[in-house]
Amino acid sequence: MTPWEIHGFELVNCNCDTGCPCQFVSLPTKGACEAAAAFIIEKGHYGDVDLSGLKLAQVFKWPGAVHEGNGTMQTVIDDRATPEQRAALEQIATGGDTEEMATFWWVFSAMSPHKRETLFRPIEITLDYEARTGTARVVGVFDTDWGPLINPVTGAEHRARISLPEGFEYRLAEVGKATTKTYGDLSLTGNVDSHAHMAVLHIGNAGLLEPA
Repeated sequence: MTPWEIHGFELVNCNCDTGCPCQFVSLPTKGACEAAAAFIIEKGHYGDVDLSGLKLAQVFKWPGAVHEGNGTMQTVIDDRATPEQRAALEQIATGGDTEEMATFWWVFSAMSPHKRETLFRPIEITLDYEARTGTARVVGVFDTDWGPLINPVTGAEHRARISLPEGFEYRLAEVGKATTKTYGDLSLTGNVDSHAHMAVLHIGNAGLLEPA
């Protein structure tokens, strides 16, 4: 198993109501799960291959809950990546060189037997973690806009977090709202002003790592 680590941020938008039932071991709000995700790699490696400064994006679509499987996934890798970096990120994002059940990439890949061909496209991601705002532009695949929760009575920003001490995706995530528009053949239809979260990402072969 080639040792790897990724340190950075993730931004996710799914079609469920705010809070995302998956985080609380409940079924999806609308009966099925659809999600778009964007990843900023500030520092990382796959063996001797440096992954620092690259970006990654994915689209997932399941006919039911994630754990029921039969999902479809699309992985998009930063077109600036070298052939070695492309191979490394594809391996990581599809659950390779990872201990069983150790990461969300392993789980999502195992639950998605229908894998579209990996794409190599320009990926633009902006993020203000403290403000809970961000954007992801993945050419020809999807656009997502993230923002904070807004109190419907006062109009003020509302801050909420999800804490998962034993999580395989993150320990702590900021919760917001987001809308995703898809352009490829893997379309998401319900991701409008729906659940979003942003999290600091420290992860490797065996799962989450302490910050480094």
